[in-house]
Amino acid sequence: QVQLVESGGGLVQAGGSLRLSCVISGGDIRTYGMGWFRQILGKEREFVASLDSSGQDTTYTDSVKGRFTISKDNAKSTVYLQMTSLKPEDTAVYFCAASRWLQPKDRSNVFDYWGQGTQVTVSS
Repeated sequence: QVQLVESGGGLVQAGGSLRLSCVISGGDIRTYGMGWFRQILGKEREFVASLDSSGQDTTYTDSVKGRFTISKDNAKSTVYLQMTSLKPEDTAVYFCAASRWLQPKDRSNVFDYWGQGTQVTVSS
């Protein structure tokens, strides 16, 4: 059974940085497209970033382009989301997800496995 566990969330001031990590177990990270999503309480979950199985192709939602970077370390079975220049509107619960599609892009419906989420709060 594939499991995803996120970490790295917390409270940060606007303009600051955080790095989220997601460890995958029960599956080979090299065979999954990986993604990050976020959800604000009372709103629908939204796509943030994704990475294809090769680790070469990335996709970002417009609001985070130039500020967030998705990457992975196959040896550590870990995918990262480096977040810089954080804004209060980035406050949300961030979820890691894995897809059996090698290039999931921003298609949330192709992600098969989800983590429990980690809270990110950006104060103004």
